[in-house]
Amino acid sequence: MPTKPKLGQNFLHDQHAIQRIVAALGDCSHETVVEIGPGRGAVTRVLATHAAHVLAIELDDVLISSLRADFPADRVTVLHQDVLDFDFSAASAHAGHRLAVVGNLPYYITSPILLKLAESHSSLDRAVLMMQREVADRVSAAPGSRDYGLLSVTVQLYGSVEKLFTLPPGAFSPPPQVHSAVVRWRFAPRFTTLGIDDEAGFLRFVRQAFAQKRKTLANNLRAAGFSPSDINRALAAAEIDAQIRAEALPIEALGTLWNKLRSRL
Repeated sequence: MPTKPKLGQNFLHDQHAIQRIVAALGDCSHETVVEIGPGRGAVTRVLATHAAHVLAIELDDVLISSLRADFPADRVTVLHQDVLDFDFSAASAHAGHRLAVVGNLPYYITSPILLKLAESHSSLDRAVLMMQREVADRVSAAPGSRDYGLLSVTVQLYGSVEKLFTLPPGAFSPPPQVHSAVVRWRFAPRFTTLGIDDEAGFLRFVRQAFAQKRKTLANNLRAAGFSPSDINRALAAAEIDAQIRAEALPIEALGTLWNKLRSRL
């Protein structure tokens, strides 16, 4: 069956990797698992023997037919849909529990899918996701590292991310031009523990703080419209170096700074 490059199709065929991905979900024998992009069903086949039920979301209309023919409907529900339009909340309510997610994410829409999952966090328990290695490095990066940035903070605000293993191009058909990596994301939003009651406002602040990578945090905030005096007072109150860049700050420090700034607005 030919692939559709515009859909970012690189089908995993490494059986050992498939077993590791499903094992990384842990016990899902009483859970509904959402699979993003089942493709030809290689992971689906193993998932169907471990999960109570699988919701397989596939965009390719040709693959839909073969998937529905290959799997019994009482074990696997194949949905012809764009995952960005999928209602995780409704699926969770129907299942009666928070969902587990697994997926080989198309490289060209990895970030939008991650943001969709973050928005759906209240309906999700954990996700085991395969993506381009460079993106996996970013979402799992620690403060001060080369890869730490806006995507790291945005994803980690909704729970811890652990990079599990890397796969070479040869694990896929057709082989991509880059290495891939698998991460596990456990959903546990941190806004309450950070004392943040305005989720949207804080996310906007984080985008402003990381707007220009080469600029200091203070310069980025000035460009966003905060007054120099408010910035300097808030940095001092939060005990943050005035010359620091956002990439050096852990999420806790960003939360403290945001709260200090808000108290001056």
